[in-house]
Amino acid sequence: MKKYTLLIDMDSVTVDLMSKWFKRYNEDYQDQLLINEITNWDADLFVKPECGKKIYYYLSEPGFYRDLQPLPHAIEVLKRLALEYTIFIVTTSPKNALIDKVEWVEEHLPFIGSSQIIFTHHKAQVKGDLLFDDAPHNLISFQKSGGIAVAMDYPYNQKVNCNRVSDWLEFESSLKKWLPHEKG
Repeated sequence: MKKYTLLIDMDSVTVDLMSKWFKRYNEDYQDQLLINEITNWDADLFVKPECGKKIYYYLSEPGFYRDLQPLPHAIEVLKRLALEYTIFIVTTSPKNALIDKVEWVEEHLPFIGSSQIIFTHHKAQVKGDLLFDDAPHNLISFQKSGGIAVAMDYPYNQKVNCNRVSDWLEFESSLKKWLPHEKG
């Protein structure tokens, strides 16, 4: 039996959401906004006024999530971690993206599988030992619930005081120091 359960976010942790999202925005609004310029979770604060909250519309387009690229080393590290830990993909999703996300996991992470995807806006309510996420509100609420939170390091989550990594290889190499040796 595997001792620990890891809860892994999809968007901007397992898959590269930001590159496609802001590429589309930049093309449509003739802007040159860079991902590292987004220093707050509310991306609409950084786009042109004529775009505003419409920046989120891209995320509801059918098919938007289906062809996102995995972040470097995500799949290989998850494959190794799945041998030692129970892994759930825990993600928030617009209604139109549910099938895209399931199909993405089935294609790229068959060793985890679609039966281990949990769709929720309330990740702190999911039972697990560690949450690997990028959203400040998820990281904070998971810590408050007594879990171990690890941030994929982005400018928009710098105000959260938690463990953080810059990539999947660093996550893998740091994991054992965050989890107690004996689970009681």
